[in-house]
Amino acid sequence: MASPKVWRGVATESKRIQATDEPCIVMMQGLLKGKSDVSKLSQGVVHWQPPLEALDAARKAIEDPTVHGYGNDEGSMELRDAVKEKLKKENNITESEVIITTGANQAFANLVVALTDEEDTVIMFAPYYFNHKMAVQMTGGSRNLELGAVDPETLIPSPEWVEKRLADDSKGVKMVVLCSPCNPTGVVIPEETLRSISEACKKAGVWLVIDNTYEYFTYGDAKHSTLEDSHICNIFSFSKAYGMMGWRMGYVAYPPNIRSALLKAQDTIPICPTQISERVALGALQAGRPYVDQNLPSVVKNRDTIISALQPLRVIGGQGAIYLMAELPEKYRDCDIEVVKWLIDTHHLAVIPGTSCGAPGFIRLSYANIVGDAMELAAERLRTAIQALLSDDAPKFK
Repeated sequence: MASPKVWRGVATESKRIQATDEPCIVMMQGLLKGKSDVSKLSQGVVHWQPPLEALDAARKAIEDPTVHGYGNDEGSMELRDAVKEKLKKENNITESEVIITTGANQAFANLVVALTDEEDTVIMFAPYYFNHKMAVQMTGGSRNLELGAVDPETLIPSPEWVEKRLADDSKGVKMVVLCSPCNPTGVVIPEETLRSISEACKKAGVWLVIDNTYEYFTYGDAKHSTLEDSHICNIFSFSKAYGMMGWRMGYVAYPPNIRSALLKAQDTIPICPTQISERVALGALQAGRPYVDQNLPSVVKNRDTIISALQPLRVIGGQGAIYLMAELPEKYRDCDIEVVKWLIDTHHLAVIPGTSCGAPGFIRLSYANIVGDAMELAAERLRTAIQALLSDDAPKFK
C-alpha cells in the first residue's frame, strides 16, 4: 500500500490565522469522531425544528426559480421590513438600519472588519464566546485584544472597570463587545449595567457591539434588555430561537451611517444571504416569539436537571441562554481540556473546556439540545463523573 503523500511547500499561512485560536467545536468533532454513544452537552443547539410556517415557506421557495439566483446584498426588502417591525415592537429599536447575515457569527465578523483596524484595541470579557475572539484574531487585532474585569461571583462585566478604563485612556480602544444573555456563562446583563457601559463608550467615542442571540432565553426574574444609539450595533440570530441553526440566518441593527462599510464586508464574503433561508426566516417571524416560548419549559427542566447533577461544584449561570459554567475541583484548574477528553472517553459525555472561552478550570455545558430519557442519561453520566473527580481515586492528568 502506497504511503500517503506528504505535502511540502514554501507557501505559508498568514500570521493572522496562525495567531487565531483553534476552533473548539472542530476540536470536539475530532474527539467525538467514531464515537456513537456519547451524551452531547457541548455544541449550543436546541432540540426543536423550525415552526411549520418556516417549513412551509421552505417547501414553497424550492419551487421558485428566483431563489437560485443572487439576492439583495443586505437581504430582501420583505425580510428586512419584517425584522424592523419585530425590532420596533419587541426591542424598542426604531432608528437603526438592518442587514441580514448568514448567522450571527458572520454578523460579528462583518462588524469587526468594517469598524476596527489591526492597531485598534477591542475589549471583551472572559468567559467570552470563542468565535468572537477568533474573529478579532483573524483580522489582525489579537495583539490588542483586552479582557475587561468581571464580577468574580456572577461573571457579569464590570461597568466601573469600563468607565475607569475609558476615562483614564480611551486612545486606541475602538470597540467593546458584550453578549447578553451570555454564551458561555448563561448570565443576563442587567439593563443598568448595559446603560452604564454604553454611556462610557459613547463618551469615549467607542463602538459598543451587543450580541443578543439568546434574547428570548431568559428565566425567572431575568430580563433581556436592548439599547439603541449612534455608537451601538445589535446582533440577533434566528438559529437558536427557531431551531434554524443549519439555515444560517442572523442580522445586525446598526447606525445608518455605517451602511456602506458593512456592505463592503457583506459583498466580499457571502455576497448576499441565501434566499431560501430568508424565506424560512420570514416564516419563523410569522410564528413569532410564542413558538419559542412554548419550548422554553423543556429548557428550564433540562437546566435544573444539569444543575442538580453538577452538585457540589460551583455553578454559574442559569438566568439565560442555554449554558452553564461549572468550576472544576482546584486540582484540575490547569487541565480542563484533559478533563473534557476523559469525560468523553470514560463517561461518554461531551462538554466544552473553559479554556476555549478564556476560563481555564471551568467547563461549559449546553442543556437545550436533548430532552427526556436522553437528558436523564446525560445527567446520570455527569453525576457519576463529578463523583469520580471528587473521590480519593480521582484521575490524574498532569
